[in-house]
Amino acid sequence: MAERTAGAAPTAQRAAAHPVAEAEAALVRHYRRLARLAYLALPADRDRHSRVLAAHGAVQRALPFRWSRRGESAAPGGDPVDPVYAALRLRLLRAALRPHPAARLSAPRVWGLRLFTPPGGEEDAALDHALAGLDAPARAAFALRVVDELDADQAAEVLRQAGVALPAEALAAVADLLPGPAAEPPAFDPCAVRVQPTDLLRRRRTLTAALAVGLLGLTTTAAVLGDAGRAPSGPEPTVRVETDPARLVRVAPDAWQHTARVDFTAWPARGDRRGDEALLGRALAAWAQPGPRTRAEPGTDTAPPAAPPNLLYAGTVDGTGVVLLSDGRRIARWTDGRPDGQGGGLDLARVDGSDPTTAGAVALHRTGTAVRYLLAPWVDGAETRRIDQPDAPGRPLDHPDGLSAAVPGGGLADCQGATVLQLRSSPVIAEKHAFLLADVGGLVPAHLTYAPPADRAQSDRTAADRTPADRAQPDRGPTDRDPREAVAQDALQAWARAGCAVPDGGPGVKQVNLWAFAVQPLPQNAGSAAWFCLRTDRWTGEGSAATAVLLPAARGAQRTGGGPGRACSRFEQDTVASTWWRSPQGSEYLLAAGSRRVARLTVRGPDWSADRPAPDHTLAVERSARAAVQVEAVLDNGTRITPPH
Repeated sequence: MAERTAGAAPTAQRAAAHPVAEAEAALVRHYRRLARLAYLALPADRDRHSRVLAAHGAVQRALPFRWSRRGESAAPGGDPVDPVYAALRLRLLRAALRPHPAARLSAPRVWGLRLFTPPGGEEDAALDHALAGLDAPARAAFALRVVDELDADQAAEVLRQAGVALPAEALAAVADLLPGPAAEPPAFDPCAVRVQPTDLLRRRRTLTAALAVGLLGLTTTAAVLGDAGRAPSGPEPTVRVETDPARLVRVAPDAWQHTARVDFTAWPARGDRRGDEALLGRALAAWAQPGPRTRAEPGTDTAPPAAPPNLLYAGTVDGTGVVLLSDGRRIARWTDGRPDGQGGGLDLARVDGSDPTTAGAVALHRTGTAVRYLLAPWVDGAETRRIDQPDAPGRPLDHPDGLSAAVPGGGLADCQGATVLQLRSSPVIAEKHAFLLADVGGLVPAHLTYAPPADRAQSDRTAADRTPADRAQPDRGPTDRDPREAVAQDALQAWARAGCAVPDGGPGVKQVNLWAFAVQPLPQNAGSAAWFCLRTDRWTGEGSAATAVLLPAARGAQRTGGGPGRACSRFEQDTVASTWWRSPQGSEYLLAAGSRRVARLTVRGPDWSADRPAPDHTLAVERSARAAVQVEAVLDNGTRITPPH
């Protein structure tokens, strides 16, 4: 024991004789505390990755090569802190208050990784935003009050020693930002960081697996120790846009007026928090590192953007921070969660191949069953209308700076109450162009279109009537004209009666076309039946169709068949459908109808069949009882088709 005591004294003497070694020991002991001070005091004009590295670099530069501590003050009066730590803190604050341009060059280098402090709740986000607007003395004052828990007099003394001319003003600027006695301190800790890859795909292509593993271990060590003196052996990656708000693309407000690509890439940045780097950083970090709070619509890739995404919106909607981004192929919507960390998250949806209609609006925020939309910059007018009230006029929808008032949401198939948007494009896009969008529960509402029944004179033409020149021309579509916008009265009436039969009304639906392919006079002068085919196309290219019939006195159309595939699209332009119907006199009829090229209809049941020409493309067969039947149609070119199922 005597030997150990005797040996300890020379060790203490050697430490006292070497102030740098003593300072190094204090720096290691208080490293986390100093890093938090630096993180809060340094300029906030950079993304969180850069701020983390700058904080570590500033702490390590506070350790001098030579130090006699002459001129370095100990702790201010009343502050019981370690005097060596107080001297290191003073060097750190002086550097933070007057950062040298070369400081960024000497910051630790991390190759292939991005570092960022975990995002806090709404309170931390608001605090981060407030600190970004303060000058350096005020940020330093806040750091001293929160991290070191100095009182106002002690903090003022440290600020004076660091060279702040008016420490009282700096302290007053942050008085309202200080947490209360029982409140948790802010969670800005550059020593508790999350790590994510940047150019993982690029490095996978260019490096061998062994080298990648070795470099990953090296850079992880560099991230922890903050190696300020050595640069990586390879070039620094250029793909750093995933979490850097400064790299976001901001399109000019009038870009949509000068481009032939009128889609989401032409949306400008809007919202009152476009400069909130903390909010933008949380959104980018969530997209760069998908997690449990990431939700992707069917067929949507969750990979980080390969290029700097466009900023479409950043603001507070109904008290919640919302960011809308696009990489040209996808829309990403970040919603801040509650202070307890629940709710919010990142939603992703495909939008490749969008146009002025399908890029007309985005569901920016949902509260209960209400939706607030962000409308495209080319939308001049907006109204809402009930899909089940075609005769009622549309109601004007306020949308200052593109942000709409709350609109009732609900699935498209809710014909008894679904509210749709009727938007009108600027004349710069198209003269007198209006269109309908319907909520499908996802980010992007579905575009509703309508194809009326074919012209009877044209539909009566058979294969024998068609000339060789006619037969050489490609078919134009399921009718004599392309689907049109569903805003005319006949289209609104058809959607009001048949919209409930949509085969797919969920997130990821791009467009739904309602095609009225036949009108059938009913036996016994009972009126007429209208036949429809509803075609749903998704952003993935997949789709489905459903046939439906609207019978007299029915509240809505009755679905008669359908399923996934390309039925009722331009690649499969002919269709046939059937249903059973009881006449007012009680007779049972099998009704069948086909599209304009159907020339003959065949029905087969138990012990009976009917095979007849169908000049009006319809057939009604009276039977004593209903039974399972097979329906087949023969087109004017001899092709046989069956109902979609």
